[in-house]
Amino acid sequence: MSHLFDLTGKTAVAFGGNSVLGSSIAAGLAEHGAQVAIVGRNLQKAEDVANAISGKGGSAKAFQADVSSRDSLIRAASEIEAWAGGWDILLNAPGKNSTTPFFELEMEEWDDIMNVNAKGVVLVCQIFAKKMIEQQRKGSIINISSVSSTTPLSRVFTYSASKAALNSMTQFLAREFAPDGIRVNAIIPGFFPAEQNRKILNPERIDSIMKHTPMNRFGSPEELQGAAVWLASDKASSFVTGTLIRVDGGFGSMTI
Repeated sequence: MSHLFDLTGKTAVAFGGNSVLGSSIAAGLAEHGAQVAIVGRNLQKAEDVANAISGKGGSAKAFQADVSSRDSLIRAASEIEAWAGGWDILLNAPGKNSTTPFFELEMEEWDDIMNVNAKGVVLVCQIFAKKMIEQQRKGSIINISSVSSTTPLSRVFTYSASKAALNSMTQFLAREFAPDGIRVNAIIPGFFPAEQNRKILNPERIDSIMKHTPMNRFGSPEELQGAAVWLASDKASSFVTGTLIRVDGGFGSMTI
């Protein structure tokens, strides 16, 4: 049944593909045959990821873009289209976090996080999904959410709110794009030590997380690859859209 997960001939555009989790997912897509555009604000980091994928026999190229800027995304879309001709898979994996207490939160910080985690996904889909429809490319959009989207976590108010918005967008866009053959789903990762959460992972917090995670460990970035490849494949998940897939070690199943 390996053909179900064969992405040969597909092009994936990975926003936030230069992050810890995004780069692992991008590598997984490449290992299954997709050529991958690694898109990030930091071009050097994107190039490092693309080079690592290429060094293992995959096909990848780095592109620079700010997901909160329409002009930046339009430019990136043109560059990626010139490189690949179009795309079949969108990965929305950019993320920004903060530990600012609620009563100290300034609207500049709120806007900054929302611009990346929520507005960014809207702009990406407006530009890149529209191009998919125009080219009559059926495909898959994969959004990276968070366990805090369904169970708000302490210390990350704005991040939690932005990821809850992402879940709603995922389901709305699944309905919006279904007639055009584009599926939209979200992966809800549990706790994977990455840039966004290392700053709050003190011993007390880690102990609390483990008590609420039945598997009693953190996830590793590679453990997101399977779900992403499955959702990217129009053979393996052809009737799957509007879903929120948990990869969280059981965190979402806990009550007390």
